Amino acid sequence: MRLYRQTFYLYRIVSYRKTEIWKTVDWLTIILYVVLVVAGWFSICGASYEFDNVGLFDPSGRPGSQLMWMGLSVGLIFVLLMLESEFFDVFAYLIYAGFIVLLIATIFLAPNIKGSHSWLVLGPVRLQPAEFAKFATALAVAKLMNTYGFKLTVPKNFIAVLSLIFLPMICILLQQETGSALVYLAFFLMLYREGMSGYILLSGVCAVVFFVTSMKFSDVTVGDTAVGELLVSFLILLITVILIQIERKDTRAIQVILGTAGVACLGGYAASFFMPVDYSLISIGVILLVACYLVFLSIRNWAWHYVLIAVFALGSLAFMYSVDYVFTDILEPHQQIRIKVSLGLEDDPSGAGYNVNQSKIAIGSGGLTGKGFLNGTQTKLKYVPEQDTDFIFCTIGEEEGFWGAVGVIVLFVTLIFRLIAIGERQHSAFGRVYAYCVVSILFFHLAVNIGMVIGLCPVIGIPLPFFSYGGSSLWGFTILLFVLLRIDASRAERH
Repeated sequence: MRLYRQTFYLYRIVSYRKTEIWKTVDWLTIILYVVLVVAGWFSICGASYEFDNVGLFDPSGRPGSQLMWMGLSVGLIFVLLMLESEFFDVFAYLIYAGFIVLLIATIFLAPNIKGSHSWLVLGPVRLQPAEFAKFATALAVAKLMNTYGFKLTVPKNFIAVLSLIFLPMICILLQQETGSALVYLAFFLMLYREGMSGYILLSGVCAVVFFVTSMKFSDVTVGDTAVGELLVSFLILLITVILIQIERKDTRAIQVILGTAGVACLGGYAASFFMPVDYSLISIGVILLVACYLVFLSIRNWAWHYVLIAVFALGSLAFMYSVDYVFTDILEPHQQIRIKVSLGLEDDPSGAGYNVNQSKIAIGSGGLTGKGFLNGTQTKLKYVPEQDTDFIFCTIGEEEGFWGAVGVIVLFVTLIFRLIAIGERQHSAFGRVYAYCVVSILFFHLAVNIGMVIGLCPVIGIPLPFFSYGGSSLWGFTILLFVLLRIDASRAERH
């Protein structure tokens, strides 16, 4: 029966697509897409054009090559909009499975390109399956969450969703493409919108804060006190108290915890007159006592919230002590140096920090109004590596200046808010979930790419949507966006 249904819809896909689609599709989003893609092409021209070499429209050069991909994108868009909207729902799992197989094959078949096995070389064409797997994962997650009676709060449902998200992520990590793999963490923003506990999101934020704090102050000591451990312990204790206030409003428990911490600090201060004191060990001891106290309260009051808060405190403590191991034994040397440079722990202007330093110089040299199209000296002289791919934003800053960079950000923010509006007007969980997947992925790419170009984030190598050079990137985001527009257009057709 299922095979018959899929065959029936496949027949409808290749049949004549009624022209009303052009009346129901969201034209504002299409206009924003066209503006961003065209602006991206001009940025690629500015980053890669050489006056004594090929022209802007020569397909052997990057501007001409990107223009070709843009032209092919028009055909791709037409095909996506002509498909029956039910196609994406019916074949979601099949599309997902196909890309999982392709990602696995890429691990073994792709050549080593800049230390990564993520590109399939087909003659003169190179494709990165990871860029296309995003929309496939979004479709599969949306289909699963559209199942009748689906509730994200049910553990088995939550695990199933996580499995769909983490499977392509693991495959991409095995390709040694860490940046593309981290993009899949953006799906947690969608899950939060769909009912995932905010505490899971809080745990992720805390993990980042604890990691950065531990690394930033890892070698800082005051007397015998390890400052990094002391600060993280203080944050753990503070968040624990806040959680108790939010979940239980137990003033007495908070007073006991704060009193214990105060007595421990006074005791440590008194002991410091007679012996060296490590206040970080005292703070860790306080956290252990607090955890035991919370377990006691949980048993006495039959309230599981106390136990969960205790688990958070102990888990955070364990995470703090695992930071050094993760950084030293799991991360690659080039990843370690990038993180150190980003946190200001090392100054490597001619090595790991070269890209970011030159990028900031290029952006700063643009001033308010920029140097003008094709007049960027930093980009023309090739001071910035990857200036037409991952670091394309520095070209915008140099040639178009502050106002041009702000304009690009405004365009992206406008697009994101428009997609949120499209998601909220969907009549099915399938359309809404897919829309928020698109929003989450775009936001993650935008925030991280700009952050790494201006030195706020470590360099992890992810492109700026619609701007960075490359057919895989352009097509990946085009498919991601126009699948949503086709789903949204069908909503307007039926209602």
